[in-house]
Amino acid sequence: MAVGTIAIVILTYTMDTLAKEAPMSRRRQIYEGKAKVLFEGPEPGTIVQYFKDDATAFNNKKRGTITGKGVLNNRISEYLMTRLSEIGIPTHFVRRLNMREQLVKKVEIIPIEIVVRNVAAGSFSDRFGLAEGSPLPRSIVEYYYKSDELGDPMVLEEHITAFGWATPQELDEMLSMSIRINDFLTGLFFALGIKLIDFKLEFGRLYEGEEVRVVLADEISPDNCRLWDVKTNEKLDKDRFRRDLDRVEEAYQEVARRLGILPEGGPRDLQGPDTIQ
Repeated sequence: MAVGTIAIVILTYTMDTLAKEAPMSRRRQIYEGKAKVLFEGPEPGTIVQYFKDDATAFNNKKRGTITGKGVLNNRISEYLMTRLSEIGIPTHFVRRLNMREQLVKKVEIIPIEIVVRNVAAGSFSDRFGLAEGSPLPRSIVEYYYKSDELGDPMVLEEHITAFGWATPQELDEMLSMSIRINDFLTGLFFALGIKLIDFKLEFGRLYEGEEVRVVLADEISPDNCRLWDVKTNEKLDKDRFRRDLDRVEEAYQEVARRLGILPEGGPRDLQGPDTIQ
């Protein structure tokens, strides 16, 4: 290996190590969730979002680690948030800071998860007795109340507005954006040979002076999207972890590769020197 190449590898490994270790010592932790840690941002109104390799399923009943997931989800979410912003979807994303961190605007998360379904899969198939992979007559939007203690129950619009989780206007904005996001991502992924089966979105209130806007928050990645290969129906998402399938890490890497944010060369471990900046 050439001296220059060795230097690049060492630098890349050092940067990834710092990205994993530095947050705890350099800024105050605000919150730790299943897949991310939030830290105080460098500027007022900002937060640093750190992506972990931790993986959970079935309301935290199953736990594990997907090697390099945090690095990949950071890159994938950055790419998709940027593309959505280009078509006029407001998001909390500001910029990626390093391999595992991105700077986002501080928002008040609306406690509703919006799930858009294009094809029957997972719990939807079980609920309605549909074979997994059955196409739906049209895209179906569902609402879930964000509560780990209650198991994120499915709710109706009446519940959301009656309990004050979101106003009717906010709900309309979230629904409108979710449909636009689905249309855009379905086309984007299909061009890459991937079917967007379903996905989960979260939104937040962004306070800017006297104004309040609803913006897309959290992340968009194989953690919260079901992605299948168009030709083979091979799963390229967290279902591989949920169902104890092999090659979980490679599935995430394959999505990144098709998006053009991972170099050609096949599945690789993204924990250290092979990670790209």
